[in-house]
Amino acid sequence: MNMKRVLRLTGNDLTCRDIVAIGNGEVEVALDGEAIERCRESRNFLEQAIREKKIIYGVNTSFGPMCNKIIHEKDIETLQTNLILSHAAGLGEPIRPSVALGILAVRLNTLVKGFSGVRIELLELMRDMINAGLAPSIPESGSVGASGDLIHLAHMSLAIIGRGRVTLQGEPMDAGTALARAGLAPLSLSYKEGLALMNGTAAMTAIAAFALFGAEKLLNVACVNAAFAIEIFGGIDDAFDADLHLVKPHPGQMEVASIIRQLYSGTGNITLREDMHQRIRRQSTAEVPVFETSINVQDVYSIRCTPQVLAPVRETIAAVIRTVEVEANSSNDNPIIIPRQGKILHGGNFHGQSISFAMDSLCIALSTLCNLSERRINKLLDRSLNEGLPEHLIPGEVGLTMGFMGAQYLATSSTAENRNLASPMSVNSISCNASNQDVVSMGTVAARKALRLVGNAKHIITLETLADLQALSFRNADRLGFGTGKIFAILNRDFQVYDNSRIFHDDLQEAALFQQDIR
Repeated sequence: MNMKRVLRLTGNDLTCRDIVAIGNGEVEVALDGEAIERCRESRNFLEQAIREKKIIYGVNTSFGPMCNKIIHEKDIETLQTNLILSHAAGLGEPIRPSVALGILAVRLNTLVKGFSGVRIELLELMRDMINAGLAPSIPESGSVGASGDLIHLAHMSLAIIGRGRVTLQGEPMDAGTALARAGLAPLSLSYKEGLALMNGTAAMTAIAAFALFGAEKLLNVACVNAAFAIEIFGGIDDAFDADLHLVKPHPGQMEVASIIRQLYSGTGNITLREDMHQRIRRQSTAEVPVFETSINVQDVYSIRCTPQVLAPVRETIAAVIRTVEVEANSSNDNPIIIPRQGKILHGGNFHGQSISFAMDSLCIALSTLCNLSERRINKLLDRSLNEGLPEHLIPGEVGLTMGFMGAQYLATSSTAENRNLASPMSVNSISCNASNQDVVSMGTVAARKALRLVGNAKHIITLETLADLQALSFRNADRLGFGTGKIFAILNRDFQVYDNSRIFHDDLQEAALFQQDIR
């Protein structure tokens, strides 16, 4: 029997990859002992403040622009449930269960930091729901990402109180039934707990983590595709020389160039600059003012400038991971309870502007990656550019068979759509909540947009990989470098030259699966 790895939530060290692993059911979560003690201390401090009749937002006051309405002590627990029921107002397709579990995990991690004043029973129920694979059904649309992901997290919270819909191990059902099947019981929320569950950035953060997980894999494949392209077209070596990149030392540029050099190391396909001069001179012995060589003196930008184009992509992904992981390990509700300082602080940690900016940056980066991939696909297929390859990579009778002609439309349309998706959401603030939320982040929309863009980018990168394999079936496969040769051997086990005898869609789906071997 395989035992799952146990991930201990401390509130301080959850990574993007952890979030994805939790969502995919690859690990179980446990609560850190020190974190539980911090939460108990925070709860005791909050209870004492209530006994002292202190006025605390969202505990004995109403919410948003109604914060001046003071709630009678007998109704302060009803207030929490009313908040969830009224704000579970999303619409649209449900977020996929793996992401919903990631959202639950991020919210749990932020609560165990010990600055939210919730009971241990709530933390334990959330832990048990995650480990049971009980994913709240959360509609995709609704959050403005300012007072946190109120709509999304209200739907998440419904499951905790036994309301709404969920999926249990992939099976849709109502929350009450799912909790019972998992041997759990819904929780009656105490004061502050509804607000603590909803008033945070867990939805945008978890969605961002899944987008980043895909983005990292796409960048890896993009580097492999770039190395394949250099070998297919006999690219010139000095564009990737380490000394060239040392004089423009962007870290991402040097890293990408190094990765590609390592991939094609040992190749017999690359054109060496030192050999080019005599080869060109031998093409003309006549004393003429000008002669035209058939040998490329420089490669097109989509090959030669790959390190420079992918440099900001690599650097952006690294920076966005840092931002998302800071958010995932932050206390981002309101008010914040810091018992050791004797403070209950009212502020705006729930605001998602950092995630919104980061997701907009990721969209721009990945759209740029797609531009590069799409241009290389075009070079492979256009007979006026592909340096002797069959047009549209057709292996049979040209005209009777179409090769990759139709498939190119997928790359073109997906690239165009991604350029549109790269438009920023973070500047689209619209005042709402009776102008109480007068500056909002739209962080969750930005994260959802990034996740969609990742899906489109996968279409383009998958098609390019397939086109590379088709091109290598015509030439140069026997002289590939050590890295490219090893990867080609893995991919070629499942690859079949496209000869118009199959539906192209089926080949694309198969390529998306075997491409995972190089991520």
